[in-house]
Amino acid sequence: MVSKDSDLRPLSDYGHVGDIQTRWMDNDVYGHVNNVVYYSFFDTAVNRFLIEGGVLDIHDGDVIGLVVETNCRYLQPLEFPEKVKAGIGVSHIGNSSVRYEIGLFAEGADRPAAQGHFVHVYVDRTTRRPTSLPETFRALLETIRLGA
Repeated sequence: MVSKDSDLRPLSDYGHVGDIQTRWMDNDVYGHVNNVVYYSFFDTAVNRFLIEGGVLDIHDGDVIGLVVETNCRYLQPLEFPEKVKAGIGVSHIGNSSVRYEIGLFAEGADRPAAQGHFVHVYVDRTTRRPTSLPETFRALLETIRLGA
């Protein structure tokens, strides 16, 4: 299915934008970033935002996020040595779950090379049972809520 431009978010729609540098090993034999790497970029963008925002401690925190759903629409190729702009926003904040919307953009582009989402369920590190999002976590997410 070909995406309509009306379905695509421009970079300016995202509440947070970070840079990701492609690496030589990201390219596949066809000369572009392999599809699986896009998911790594999604994961990197979201987790870096949470870590830098002070709400996720990947080593000792009581709460961790588990991916329960992902989606990616590939729209145009990226290649090494491009810098990628990763835009992230939040479209849903539940009691223990969050839907992150992510767009990957070639440097200087306003149309995404890829657009997708991650749904994380936040759980207790020890029991792996869903847990309510701490207020500080929720407050940070509100800063990147789409349409806010």
